[in-house]
Amino acid sequence: MKLLLDTHAWIWSTLEPERLSRRVSRALTDPDNELHLSPISVWEATLLARRGRLDLKTTPEAWIRAALAASPTALAEISYDVAVRAVELPDSVGRDPADRFLVATAMLQNLTLVTRDRRLRAFKTVPTLW
Repeated sequence: MKLLLDTHAWIWSTLEPERLSRRVSRALTDPDNELHLSPISVWEATLLARRGRLDLKTTPEAWIRAALAASPTALAEISYDVAVRAVELPDSVGRDPADRFLVATAMLQNLTLVTRDRRLRAFKTVPTLW
């Protein structure tokens, strides 16, 4: 399975793995699964840390480099098509630009979105896992 980690799933898998569901924990450690991460999640984690909403115990840049090295993930590329699709998504996906980019990325790259977000899980056009 090809999995796209929502920002919170990526952060929790590194800092607080006990917050992940058992199903997600198994999926993230299954060597048959491919883990993908969007640059949007790196951007979002950096913003959260700089705004004091995420305590990384180091600089965001240092934490991101260490997190990426510790858990190899493939780049979920942001393309022009992803940007256009993110704008075209229905309002039911929500207004959060990061969420819209992640959903569009999952749609166009045939990825399963790993998310706890109920709104995103309710959007049945994209397969989700939690």
